[in-house]
Amino acid sequence: MTRLKSVRALLFAGAALAGSTALPATAQTAPAPAPAAEPQADETASGEIVVTARRREETLLNVPIAVTAFSADRLEKTGAVDLTDIQNVTPNTTLKNARGTNSTLAAFIRGVGQQDPVPGFEAGIGIYLDDVYLNRPQAAVLDIYDVERIEVLRGPQGTLYGRNTIGGAVKYITKRLPDSPEASLKASYGSYNQADGIVSLSTPIGSLFKVGVAGARLTRDGFGRNTNLGIDNYNKNLWAGRGTIEFESPDSRMSLRLTGDYTEDKSNARNGSRLITSLLTNTPVQSNPFDTRAGLNTPKQNIQAGGLSMVATGELSDHFTIKSISAFRKDRSFTPIDFDALPAVDVDVPAVYRNEQTSQEFQLAYKSDTLNGLIGYYYLGAKASTGFDVLLSTTLANFDAYTAGDVRTETHSIFGDFTYDFTPKLSLSLGGRYTWDERRSFIFKASYFGLTSEFGGNPTIVGAPSTNFNGTAKFKRFTPRASLSFKPSADHLLYASYSEGFKGGGFDPRGSGTSAPDVNQDGVRSYQEIYNYLLFKPEVVKSYEIGWKGSVFDKRLTFALDGFYSNYSNVQVPGSVGCIIGGVQSFCGITTNAAKATIKGIELESNAVLARDFAGAGSNVSLAGTLGYIDAKYDRFIGPTGTDVANVRVFQNTPDWTASGTLSTNIPTGPGRINASTTLSYRSLTHQFETASPFLDQPGYALWDANLTYTFGKGRYTIGVHAKNITDKHYKTSGYQYISSTLAGVPILNAAGRYTPTLGKEGIATAFYGNPRQVFGTITARF
Repeated sequence: MTRLKSVRALLFAGAALAGSTALPATAQTAPAPAPAAEPQADETASGEIVVTARRREETLLNVPIAVTAFSADRLEKTGAVDLTDIQNVTPNTTLKNARGTNSTLAAFIRGVGQQDPVPGFEAGIGIYLDDVYLNRPQAAVLDIYDVERIEVLRGPQGTLYGRNTIGGAVKYITKRLPDSPEASLKASYGSYNQADGIVSLSTPIGSLFKVGVAGARLTRDGFGRNTNLGIDNYNKNLWAGRGTIEFESPDSRMSLRLTGDYTEDKSNARNGSRLITSLLTNTPVQSNPFDTRAGLNTPKQNIQAGGLSMVATGELSDHFTIKSISAFRKDRSFTPIDFDALPAVDVDVPAVYRNEQTSQEFQLAYKSDTLNGLIGYYYLGAKASTGFDVLLSTTLANFDAYTAGDVRTETHSIFGDFTYDFTPKLSLSLGGRYTWDERRSFIFKASYFGLTSEFGGNPTIVGAPSTNFNGTAKFKRFTPRASLSFKPSADHLLYASYSEGFKGGGFDPRGSGTSAPDVNQDGVRSYQEIYNYLLFKPEVVKSYEIGWKGSVFDKRLTFALDGFYSNYSNVQVPGSVGCIIGGVQSFCGITTNAAKATIKGIELESNAVLARDFAGAGSNVSLAGTLGYIDAKYDRFIGPTGTDVANVRVFQNTPDWTASGTLSTNIPTGPGRINASTTLSYRSLTHQFETASPFLDQPGYALWDANLTYTFGKGRYTIGVHAKNITDKHYKTSGYQYISSTLAGVPILNAAGRYTPTLGKEGIATAFYGNPRQVFGTITARF
């Protein structure tokens, strides 16, 4: 109760502080310029995208950070549906659905990220919804509607805002409300009976307030079928809504924005497709990779997520601006995970994830002709819990290996970042962050007959719980950042930077105390031995980067080139293995801190205008390209047995090469304008886990998309046709594997020449796939 009161006090303080500090400004006779905020438009008159990567409005070519930005116009013209659609045109970036749902995000940038959505692990990539950090990957696959732009920042972040994220940040920025009443409608229909509808309404109320609402209904039939249960597989059934109230004082020195959002995903559980004939029943592999025979349908999948945020800004003077960001978010995911993808009860896992977070951020920004920057404070209080039954095929009927984990996070940070312009051409940025993290974890494992009460059962416990652990750990670290920028001319920027990122440690909420080594060989696993075994250490990235951004030939060619080198230490690698508890096969989590890794690479983004005004004023043809190369290697990786296995470990979800090319044309036609584009993207060999897998690893592949839109009526109406994955390429994005293999990932065959399962009896090698070919049309109207 005391902790809850303190959190509420922080939230109220945020609103009170921002409001009270702005009040004196209302008495001034001469209004000052409006405070820096998210821009009302994404692009300048020349078409350059404006971003706020450094907490002030700048064009991409003037930001000494590796950042990719997507304007609302670009997202609409390319038919982007959700956050994962931008990965193919962003260098060295992976954004994908995490296995069994449409809503859980697995994000990686420059080799850093998290695939397994385990409670209590901080993601390596920060996802921000209107400056609010989303603490968990559940419900983080944000659907694209009512959006102003999306920014992808690569490399450690944390000296300018929010949580300290070591790999990068993805900022999803919603539209600010317009000054006059507006309404927009968008409808889509296409392959697999895709039927989407999005509505946005807004209006000013008097001269001080604006209100707006937006809603989305997104549906689609399955790409495949669950032939056992007779239901769709890979379908979509989602409701989403957002409401906003904005206030601005008459002199524009104070503003307040209240936002609430809610999403409910009622899609069927996504179940994988088996890659091998079952070892027990000899059930063959299905021909359609989107089909499944999974038998588990309890609990019925349902994901609910929502939150409230309040952003208050007050301009104290022409130089100082204070900002408060207060937020509360909550989500809950019920999901049935059928590992073996068969009707058999063999590693069937009814699961629930519950997350809740409260955050408060204060910023004091300073601006002048030569010095710009801010100092800030960030607080996050979060709790993440999970419970899952593991129903195993054993000699004991209805055997359930139950695991529950509850992780509480309390973190405080102070940060600052300032840029000083020695001359109009030479600038130095210095920043730093000090973070205090605390983790309090509860881990419980026990064996039962039957489902637990969490999933509607009334079980009987088998013996005593194997793990009943409570632990607390604290971590702290200072992480600096420095950047030197030089502009030899107005159209070129050279920069070099050094930055550090830090991610706190914790306890694996699926770990088993019975697996802890008896260090002192006294025949008893002490609390301290269990504590040391379940604890994983913080990880740190030290990153060096150089870059060159420029435009030539009267801005007909623009480019951003960067190279980076990172030392990555104590890499946190969550995973799961089959284990033996009390003489019975069970399921255990295990987290490894790989001691050291080196990551280096290059990134290039460019856009060339090949022709201008060739078919009337404003017509053009352009070619945009992206290229990413990354060399990520473990220098030392201590495996569960205590030996160094770095020579047979690989980076997951980090292809060596990512590339894309987009050819587009814009032609005035009659009363409107036609935009046509086609994109070819490529990703090289991708490993799903740290151990190579002949089952799950995806060889290099290319995807081809095309888009055609016609905008008319002074931009009020747009009709579009979009084709995704035109060649209908089947490619794996994730999966499960519990097959006995060597340290290098080579499957070990038994005397009969068959695979040997390490969990269950059917043998688990199950894959999930990216979307097949889709064609859909869109109609948008704005009033």
